[in-house]
Amino acid sequence: MEKTKLTPIRFPADLLNELDKYVTEGNRSKFIIDATRKELHRTKQRKAIQKASGILNQKDYPELKTSEDTSRWVRNLREESEARRRELVE
Repeated sequence: MEKTKLTPIRFPADLLNELDKYVTEGNRSKFIIDATRKELHRTKQRKAIQKASGILNQKDYPELKTSEDTSRWVRNLREESEARRRELVE
């Protein structure tokens, strides 16, 4: 069983009233925990994307210059991967 810790959190009354309309009795904590996990995951992803922003220099990767170039590059990469897979399977 996961260790838990009780923490007081203040919610706007109207938000709790609305929550209670849609979440069955006894499931409020689970709902809030799940929603917090999802939002925390999204926040971490956003920060990772921001941190990685700009690490690719366009002059070093001309094959990714435009969205069409990038699509072509991805398509070729997938075709090469599929060809290798077929060689291994057949």
